[in-house]
Amino acid sequence: MRITGLLALALASSTAITSNPALAQIETEAKDDALTYPKTNTVDVVEEQFGESIADPYRWLENDVREDADVAAWVAAQNMVTDSYLATLEGREPLAASMTALFDYDELEPPVKVGGKYFYERKSGGQNQAILYVRDEKAGEERVLIDPADWSEDGATALAEWKPSGDGSLLAYAVQDGGSDWRTLKVMNVATGEIMKDTVEWVKFSDLAWMPGNSGFLYSRFPEPEEGEAFQSLNKNHTIYMHMLGKEQSRDIKVYATPEQPELGHTATVTSDKRWVVITSSSGTDDRYEITLVKVDANEIEPRKLVTGFDHNWSLIDGVGDTLYFMTNKDAPRLRVMKTDVSAETPEWIEVVPEHVATIDDAVLVGDTLAVDYIDDAKSRLELFALDGTPKGLVDLPGLGQVKGLDGSAKASDGYFAFESFNRPATIYSFNNAGAPTVWAKPDIPFDPESVTVSQRFYESKDGTKIPMFLVHKKDLDLSEGAPTLLYGYGGFNISVLPGYSAPKMAWIEAGGVYASANLRGGGEYGKEWHDGGRLQNKQNVFDDFIAAGEYLIAEGITPKDGLAIEGRSNGGLLVGAVMNQRPDLFTAGHAAVGVMDMLRFDRFTAGRYWVDDYGYPNKEADFRKLLSYSPYHNIQNGTDYPALMVSTADTDDRVVPGHSFKYTARLQALNTGDKPHLIRIETRAGHGSGKPTDKLIEEYSDIYGFMADAIGLKIAD
Repeated sequence: MRITGLLALALASSTAITSNPALAQIETEAKDDALTYPKTNTVDVVEEQFGESIADPYRWLENDVREDADVAAWVAAQNMVTDSYLATLEGREPLAASMTALFDYDELEPPVKVGGKYFYERKSGGQNQAILYVRDEKAGEERVLIDPADWSEDGATALAEWKPSGDGSLLAYAVQDGGSDWRTLKVMNVATGEIMKDTVEWVKFSDLAWMPGNSGFLYSRFPEPEEGEAFQSLNKNHTIYMHMLGKEQSRDIKVYATPEQPELGHTATVTSDKRWVVITSSSGTDDRYEITLVKVDANEIEPRKLVTGFDHNWSLIDGVGDTLYFMTNKDAPRLRVMKTDVSAETPEWIEVVPEHVATIDDAVLVGDTLAVDYIDDAKSRLELFALDGTPKGLVDLPGLGQVKGLDGSAKASDGYFAFESFNRPATIYSFNNAGAPTVWAKPDIPFDPESVTVSQRFYESKDGTKIPMFLVHKKDLDLSEGAPTLLYGYGGFNISVLPGYSAPKMAWIEAGGVYASANLRGGGEYGKEWHDGGRLQNKQNVFDDFIAAGEYLIAEGITPKDGLAIEGRSNGGLLVGAVMNQRPDLFTAGHAAVGVMDMLRFDRFTAGRYWVDDYGYPNKEADFRKLLSYSPYHNIQNGTDYPALMVSTADTDDRVVPGHSFKYTARLQALNTGDKPHLIRIETRAGHGSGKPTDKLIEEYSDIYGFMADAIGLKIAD
């Protein structure tokens, strides 16, 4: 739960309150009066960068809330003001009740078939974390393998990555605590449920890959951070190790590292026939990789390069003997499938599936069939091919939506995928080379999906580019005079935003609101060109696309001018902050979640250094000037009335450190930005988003959507 109220302030260090008494001076008034925010001390920090004097008066708020008592007191004071304001909103409790009901279904994941066993996750209504189940055969009786419910009192410790051994007898799995990106690895005997003594620490951004004979598994980790630096220090020297079962971690074997290039990240995969270890290395987030091979049965670890140069995307699909299949954007901006014989002295690349007008999102082998998942105008299509590239037909998908969790292998006779849309939670399907999918598992859902309309529009951005946008609302909603609308966007890191179900968003729709999702440049919906069109020197296109979406919704009468709220998370939090600065007149309310708000210092913390592929380098002048032009923290307009804004973050976010949101909020509150509320909601025992328990999600989104509903006039009925 969040630190709230007087109790939270009392729990803060008395030294902090004494040494910084302004932080303890909290006054709250009714929401109709001007809010009184906690006074935030400033520091005299001004740095010269390329002839510019850059003031950073809230630099001290970058300190770790667990290590700095003054920051902890500031957090408590801010949450006290936010809680007091939220307590006045009538819509929160009805929204929480609606979300609780809408979460009452089975969240399903596709099964992973290994050694004749079927492993899969399911989270049922009322459960905070997903449970891992196993069946010994396809139609066999399921049994619980891992239930994280007892791992912590607050439900904030989650099962993260997991991987069965080749025969299905063992399971390597990762424990995620408090939403952190750090993982602890454990091993289980699948037959008995016994947790073995193996423990591996300081794992992050890792795949898990078992070696033949269950001798051990590969994983990726960083060096153990210095005391007190686990949630702040830069992540460098990513290394692949092999953990040998029954051995201490100190005896793990180093498989691959690049100490001469400490900025590189590395993950390891083993082909399904256990012949090749395929190591993928990257320097950032731009899907430009080098590929290194290690022969599994070699007497010594002898890495050899297959792809060099960090010029293109190379993503392993699987291997059949010495023939490896990859997806790549080399000479194909929307990707194609290629294969190579790695036993050759100089392997040659052969095209299997050529580039298509749609963008390849994923591909797997299912026996002698290649299943390719395409993004076609921001929605999925699934097509089958023979291994020589001969088309074998489309898999019949049940409507407009997205394929998720596509799974299969060269050793399997059938594959699996999940399919969902804005109005339908995931249903799990199995399929074979005939292409006809059959239902593996389907949830009972607490609403009628036919009562919700999903449609797609295209609108023009500032430069004339056509941008897709989905609209979702109750079928019987009268839009003749517009309705309060929530517009979502992301626009970055080659991430495609496809139709997907969300209980909080469905609660908004059930309450009579419209939900809109814009597919902005910077994402991967249309391949490399679309991504490049929204990054680096082109980043302003993302903001223009989002602003144009808002203008379209108002011009088309979908929402009244005072009825538009916006939302984004992470890179989308940056988006919300930037467009609030650029067009505060257009939006009435916003939610900036776990956002990257200081674009001049993002690369100095944890994983931030990876993001230079999308944002650029703050220490290079051309990039610096572009970053400064839109950095949310640096571009707040003094003397301008801003929309109502809720900033949200979490104390254990070690991906986008909370200092971004702290500094941005402090400056927004300190300047003359109007009388509308500008609040921050700071979660404890939570991170960037993954692993968050259901009860925290309901509490968080009933707060935030209640705030935005109140701001734009969406009436929430009891």
